[in-house]
Amino acid sequence: MNGRREMKGLGTDVQALVGRGFGSLGGARYVLLQVAQPGAARAWLRSLAVTTLAEAEARRLERVCQLAFTAAGLRALGLPVDDVPGFAPEFLDGMAGDPSRSRRLGDVEESAPEYWRWGSGEAEPHVLLMLLAGKGDIAAWQDAILGAMPPDACTLLRINDASGPVGREPFGFVDGVSQPEVDWEGTLRPGGAKDRDYRDRIALGEFLLGHGNEYGFVADHPVQRGIGRNGTYLVYRQLMQDVGGFWDWTARIAGRDGAVALAERMVGRGIEGQPLPELAAHGLNGFTFAGDPDGIACPVGAHVRRANPRSGDDPQGRRGFLRDVVSSLGFKGTAIHDAVASARFHRLLRRGRPYGAAPEPLAVIAGEAVAQECGLHFICLNASLARQFEFVQGSWIASPYFGGLSGEQDPLLGNRCPVRSGQATDAFAWHDGDGNPRLVAGLPRFVTVVGGAYFFLPGIGGLARILEDAP
Repeated sequence: MNGRREMKGLGTDVQALVGRGFGSLGGARYVLLQVAQPGAARAWLRSLAVTTLAEAEARRLERVCQLAFTAAGLRALGLPVDDVPGFAPEFLDGMAGDPSRSRRLGDVEESAPEYWRWGSGEAEPHVLLMLLAGKGDIAAWQDAILGAMPPDACTLLRINDASGPVGREPFGFVDGVSQPEVDWEGTLRPGGAKDRDYRDRIALGEFLLGHGNEYGFVADHPVQRGIGRNGTYLVYRQLMQDVGGFWDWTARIAGRDGAVALAERMVGRGIEGQPLPELAAHGLNGFTFAGDPDGIACPVGAHVRRANPRSGDDPQGRRGFLRDVVSSLGFKGTAIHDAVASARFHRLLRRGRPYGAAPEPLAVIAGEAVAQECGLHFICLNASLARQFEFVQGSWIASPYFGGLSGEQDPLLGNRCPVRSGQATDAFAWHDGDGNPRLVAGLPRFVTVVGGAYFFLPGIGGLARILEDAP
């Protein structure tokens, strides 16, 4: 695969984060900057050694540097993005630029942009400098890079430290177990009978601009001077997690001995990342929910089921020629069982990292630990902000109607705000270990958004053109 990728010339023109998460590098700093003087900023940013995917494939790296820009940042650098055809309107608006977008994403009340620490108004970043290194090296490297920045180039808005253990999110669950497999070689031919089944291999154009996507064509992107090719959109949201509140609530509802089991139903996986027992026969990621339409094994509203319903173009997969024809005519079963869109159009590459010192769940349950602030620097990559991140967040995570439900949001990420009709959204339904249906209301908010922005992560060639003296 690597050889074919090199033959296509992708490795040298793609920033490394697209292909790697670099979990072995335990230190991460997300440096948010604002452009002060465009010429000086461009010159300094050109001096940074941005890591390519080819470098990451060739050897084990000790340091990784990546660069991304908001639309406001590109404007500040002198690039007239509003006049460059192909940039996504969501990117041009910004994550916090439209109240209706905030409402769809669930960024209201305590999570509203007006309360964010960064990402809105005067605290909107222009440049995201991502630095990954060993924990013992990251601070000195960061200081060296920022120390070399001319004072008239950029001003430092904020440095976000991702110091938590890579691969485990603050509630205590192993994270990053399931990621889409990117079709780097371009072997997929979307639109055939195989798409009736869920598949984990996803077209390259879902994650890199300028390549064929799951619809079988190359989507709009900034083609002027090659700025857009091999770039992608990066979503960054800082999520503060109430770890103490989460485990206190599960222990109150299910008792200390049942708190972990309830939490696992809410998440949809075991705390060590394993599938729920009823789905374990299919391996770590081989299961789907096609045989569990009513959520007996995994609750319909569970977090991992919302984030990736593992659905194909047909809710029951391929069933033979005649039954496939009947399904194509729209007779697929009940409306509830056909209420989730095909997952292949909405996948995300996740590259987030936790921050803060999260206590052990059992220590919180036993009353032996007091949680300090911790959370997740949620980062994902996608070629379509509207069809991928915003759809997943708005239609699957934040929606109280996901999968035919009513009155439930994501049990982890939901904001619990009533819908316009006044209907509550703070319920959670599941089946216990004996198969008995359970329903609880009054679910608290466990996650608050405290910052966020949409960035463009350009390819290496596009980055060079953005940073030219006369863009």
